[in-house]
Amino acid sequence: MDAMTMWNIILTLVAAPAFWAFRQMFQEIKRIQILLNQTREQYARRDDVRNDLNQLMAHLNRIEDKLDKVLTK
Repeated sequence: MDAMTMWNIILTLVAAPAFWAFRQMFQEIKRIQILLNQTREQYARRDDVRNDLNQLMAHLNRIEDKLDKVLTK
């Protein structure tokens, strides 16, 4: 074997796993970005539900106050 062939073999053994690892990391970053976007969407929905629940509690408190007024008479 000449030196050029040996050098190509060494580069192949080093470069191929490096490119594979880089590709795997890039895919994992894309997956994490997708999960982060989904989390942001769900978090916004939770805020909406929390606001709706607060409004519901306010209405129930008003009804409770009206019932108290009627029952005390």
